[in-house]
Formats: sequence, structure tokens, C-alpha cells
Amino acid sequence: MRVAMMTKEYPPEIYGGAGVHVTELVRRLRDLCEVDVHCTGAPRDTAIVHSPDPALADANPALTTLSSGLRMAAAAAEADVAHSHTWYTGLAGHLAAELHGIPHVLTAHSLEPRRPWKAEQLGGGYRVSSWSERNAVEYADAVIAVSDGMKADVLDCYPRLDPGRIHVVRNGIDTAVWHPGPAESNDEPALTSLGVRTDRPIVAFVGRITRQKGVGHLVAAAHAFDPSIQLVLCAGAPDTPEIAVETERAVAELSEKRGNVFWVREMLPTEQIRQILTAAAVFVCPSVYEPLGIVNLEAMACETAVVASDVGGIPEVVADGRTGTLVHYDAADTGAFEADLAAAVNALVADEERSRAFGVAGRERAVAEFAWESIAQQTLEVYTAAGR
Repeated sequence: MRVAMMTKEYPPEIYGGAGVHVTELVRRLRDLCEVDVHCTGAPRDTAIVHSPDPALADANPALTTLSSGLRMAAAAAEADVAHSHTWYTGLAGHLAAELHGIPHVLTAHSLEPRRPWKAEQLGGGYRVSSWSERNAVEYADAVIAVSDGMKADVLDCYPRLDPGRIHVVRNGIDTAVWHPGPAESNDEPALTSLGVRTDRPIVAFVGRITRQKGVGHLVAAAHAFDPSIQLVLCAGAPDTPEIAVETERAVAELSEKRGNVFWVREMLPTEQIRQILTAAAVFVCPSVYEPLGIVNLEAMACETAVVASDVGGIPEVVADGRTGTLVHYDAADTGAFEADLAAAVNALVADEERSRAFGVAGRERAVAEFAWESIAQQTLEVYTAAGR
């Protein structure tokens, strides 16, 4: 079997969970079948890169994305299966299936109808991305949802989809990469370079600056964190200039009032993020929408207790009262969410024995239930079923 894997993100250009998913899945799938990676971005030797039509250089980014998809579809002529990820490549997968008579398998990492704030970022392009996703999902031969919560969302958003064509294959984690322990190189440890003290409790966040990730709620909640807590925010790549300004102001106000805030705006190497997660007493995931949340798995694999919102697929990863604490998110009462978030963080930081027990249980769960080898095998089975 030869698979055309269609993705926006692929190393070294990865900024989100979908890119991590594709990278890890491809590595394991290549032990089971032949995989050609089709992506966008800078040229690289590890994938077939498709650039947008230069005539659309000044067009809405949604149109340039679709033009790259046309080239992906044309290039998949030798494939037996087209596998697309996110709306960015959904049209490519759909057209490849129609052109070449092959099945189209789509992995749903998130859904446009659940992210209306993207209209801030894309303008009219949000309607284009929404159309592209709907078309791809409704005509796909098989849809892979990364959680049971995502499956429910897909069926709710796209009722025309035959429920028999949707399969749950969860995201995974490489527990050899994400693990507890000190720095693995002779370079200066990440915390030392940031000026973070290791003799005081650390609460960490890793994620993009977007409405989805709830950074604003975390910063608001942090006003009520115990004064001893050091907050390490690994947060960059703002969706819009407006949210960048909002975050800048909010973090500046928090820093002025309580101090102990360390904001890392650039994307750090995996090893440095691992060090930060390992050193943290608590990892916080305040997302308002999250199909699964690979970052929670990364923290768990580093034996770190998690405090997370109870949205989407997060409860399928973070076992409440065993590997972390889930906090209820209600869009109609964000003040209560922020207060409860702070209370949950403070409670775990104050109870070191409980937080350590959550961390140990979290790693055990990550190792036992989220291995990429199993996920690759399940994905191959979806390919086979879609081709019948």
C-alpha cells in the first residue's frame, strides 16, 4: 500500500498538535506501508513540498492554501490512499480521490464550526475554510476522529456523514522523547537560562496564543495563584495582532502585580520544553476547545500533574482525580472557570504528595494507552477498510 499523506505541517515546520501527529504517525506507518508526505512551506528533503500559485500571492490566505491543495491532488497519482489532515489539505484529499479513483481518509484534528474566532484571523477566508472542511468530511471514504469527543462533534457538525464511516483513533505520545529527568545535553538547562528558580514551585503552560487555548483565562486565573508559584508561559505564534496586544497587556499587568512570570515567546526545542514540563509541579491546559490535547500527554509522560478544562477530548486523556484535576468550563461564566482553575492549581501545588502521585499515574497511563505503534496499526486498518 502506498499512502499520500497530506499535511500543512511537517518537520522542521511544526507549530501545533496536528503537525506532531503527522510526524509521529508517518514514522511508525513506514514500518507497515509506503508513505509519501505532501506538505507546504519551505523546501526539504524529507517531503514533497507544494507551493501556492504565485498569481495568488496577494489573495486571501485561504485561497493560496487551496491552490497548494490542487498541486497535492495532482501529485498523488501513484497513491493507493489519500490521507488528509485539517481543512488545509481536505480539498487535496477529496480531489485526489476523485481524480485517481482511490479512497480518501481524513483525520479530524479540530473543526471549523467549533472555532468561530478564526473569522478574526481569516476574514471571509473562514467561510472558505469551513466549506473546504465540510466538503472533505462529507465525501470522505473514512473519517478518523482523534477522540470520542471529536467523533461526537463531527457527527453533530456534519449530520450528512454516515456514522459508519467514522473511526476513533486517538493521538499518541512518544514516551522515549517525553520523559522525566534532568537535561540530556551539556547545554545550559532551560530553567537556568530563563532565570526560573528550581527551589520554588513551577506552573507551566505550553501552547499557541489563540482563543482556543484559553491563554487569557490562565493569565486572569494566575492573579489568584499562591505568591510562591512561578508561572512559565511558553506561548507564541498569536493568531492575530489584536490577541497579541491583549496578551501583552494582560501578562504585563500580571507581572506588575505578582511577579514570578516568565514568558517565552519563541518556539523552544523539544528537549527544553521537556525540561520545563519535568520541573513543573503542575501543567495547566485552560483550552476552551480541544479535540484531544497532545500537550497534556506530553506533560503526563514527563510525570507532571495536570490541571485542565473539561472540554472536548481532554477527559479521555486526563483522568480526573488520578492523573490530574479537571475544571469545568462554561462560556457563560468564565469568571467561575478562572477562579476554579486557580483553586485547582493552588491545591495541587500545596499537596506535593498528591501532585507527585498524579504525575506517576500520568506517565503510566501515557505509556500503556497512547503508544504510536498501536495508533499506526489502527490507522492502517482504516485504510484497508476504506479501500473495500
